[in-house]
Amino acid sequence: MLDFNPEWLATLRANAWFAALPQAEQAAMLAVAEPMRLPRGATVYRKGAVNSCFYGLLSGVVKISSVGADGREGILALIEAGNWFNESTLLDGLPNPYDATALEALQFLVISPEQFALLMQRLSFAQAVARLEALRLRAVFGIVEDTMVRGMAARVARRLLVLVHGDASMTEQARARVLVSQDALAMMLGVTRQSLAKEMRMLVKSGIVALGYARIDILDVQALKSLAERS
Repeated sequence: MLDFNPEWLATLRANAWFAALPQAEQAAMLAVAEPMRLPRGATVYRKGAVNSCFYGLLSGVVKISSVGADGREGILALIEAGNWFNESTLLDGLPNPYDATALEALQFLVISPEQFALLMQRLSFAQAVARLEALRLRAVFGIVEDTMVRGMAARVARRLLVLVHGDASMTEQARARVLVSQDALAMMLGVTRQSLAKEMRMLVKSGIVALGYARIDILDVQALKSLAERS
């Protein structure tokens, strides 16, 4: 633990899940984790892969996605630095259900399936993983609810709010800029680029957001929250 890169540790502890772990569990994880790098565009793992690992992202962004039979891609999440991911596959032993791709050059920690199994024998770590899975489940149910009962404007607003809090990170502090293109946002929502463009024009006209190249600036978070609560 003392020899661990302090910048890496600061990145990991900025994440609420890791920060809440007892220091003994943090140390146990870091003691068995191996550092790795991947270039932009590289594959972390493919849908259908087996025996993949538990990953802790130190820098870069990972896209979690799936491609349908018609070739259309659906983006399920963007994993940012500080997050640990892919625990579900290690828990159920089934193949990966999604692709994980580097949107930027990545620096991350890798815990092997064997070491993950040993960590799961530690009560505090196992309880923490259970909490992590509960957070994932809440997020999934939220997306399903939005699709079933909310209109397009509210769906767009709610997804933007998730992104301003770091998507998988869900930090308390909202950021002023989301580094995502409209094409990517449309994939996350499962809608056409044209349908999203109509909603984004309304948000721009209302002074809630401003658009740039592969980014969306949030100008009025409270107005976005109000819109997100509409049915």
